[in-house]
Amino acid sequence: MRSPNVLHYVVTVLALSAMGCTNPGTAPPNSAAVPTGAAAPEYVIGPGDSLDVVVYSSPELSTTGLPVRPDGRISTPLVPDIVAAGRSPTELATDIKARLLPYVFEPNVTVMVRNFVGAPAQQVRIIGEAAQPRTMPYREGMTVVDAIIEARGLTRYAAGNRAEIIRRGGAGTAPSNLRVRLDDLMRGGDMSQDVPLRPGDTIVIPQGWF
Repeated sequence: MRSPNVLHYVVTVLALSAMGCTNPGTAPPNSAAVPTGAAAPEYVIGPGDSLDVVVYSSPELSTTGLPVRPDGRISTPLVPDIVAAGRSPTELATDIKARLLPYVFEPNVTVMVRNFVGAPAQQVRIIGEAAQPRTMPYREGMTVVDAIIEARGLTRYAAGNRAEIIRRGGAGTAPSNLRVRLDDLMRGGDMSQDVPLRPGDTIVIPQGWF
């Protein structure tokens, strides 16, 4: 009768042999590589945005709900005037950190956007006979329905089927006009009118004739 130690030795040798027969560089047949998605572009700060500037270990230098002025600048303790518009939060934090170096030892700065408006070229505007005409930040995948919902729908005087999207052209290119039938979309459910929007689009809703 074999001793338990001998049996344990035999099992161990067989297991190691089986492992040696497997190519370590070969992935299991059921494994699948996870594709790496493209990195989303960083948000660009614009006038009207509200920022939180946090300086860790120096709470007296931190500021919350800081508005970006119409001239695109902000003011924080020890950094009274700095351009924020047109920059990403990371770029702005790096600049604030550099300006704090003469006063703070190794400052650690984070900028967070609390309320989003965005740079003008990254905005969508809805004007005319919307319940609440407004400017809103463009979001990836945004459509006409998204904009109409944010504007709280159309007024009773809106000529929705004569609405247009004014779309910015490239450098040296004139804007283009795209007709969109908002009454058919919002009241008739015609989803063919739910046009994808682009940054810089302006939706114009005219008044009907009564």
